[in-house]
Amino acid sequence: MSLKDNISMIKEELNSEEKFFEKAVMTEKFIKKYKKIMIISVVSVVVVIGANIAYNINESSKIAAANAAFAKLQTDAGDTNALNELKVLSPTLYDVWIFSQAIANRDLETLKSLKNSKALIVGDLVEYEMAKDASSMEEYASKQDAIFRDLALVQGAVMLLHENKIDEAKNKLSKVSKDSSLDKLVAALMHYGIK
Repeated sequence: MSLKDNISMIKEELNSEEKFFEKAVMTEKFIKKYKKIMIISVVSVVVVIGANIAYNINESSKIAAANAAFAKLQTDAGDTNALNELKVLSPTLYDVWIFSQAIANRDLETLKSLKNSKALIVGDLVEYEMAKDASSMEEYASKQDAIFRDLALVQGAVMLLHENKIDEAKNKLSKVSKDSSLDKLVAALMHYGIK
């Protein structure tokens, strides 16, 4: 190797080292400038993840405890400790349990108290169970989100048939959806029950 080649090689090495140090200095300046923001960001992410994990663990334990209380109630319906625990841990599951017990015991007062329940369908089921005559069945069936709409219409029509109000019964039966599983029953009532 010649002296000229050695000098150019040394220059290249010095240039590459100079660039390396230049980038290191720029990185150091960047880190010093944004150090607080980076630390706050990392800490925030860790806190959010930790809070999320803690929340999920807490919810899982509440669900498990509510399920255990519900299981106790299924074996011993008179267990007031389990009932109170269920009420605190899961108010909607509590409403479902109270509803099931009210239906089993035909307890109308308890059913009335559940009319405004926050449980998904308990309020609707209570309203259906409380409907005792043709007009209240019609009122229930007129709700847009009524679960037992078609059944309420058929029951209302049968009640009207017992009162010999044939035209009104026919009118109710005509409101039952053609896609309903009660369509065959409606056809039978229209054919045999209404003359």
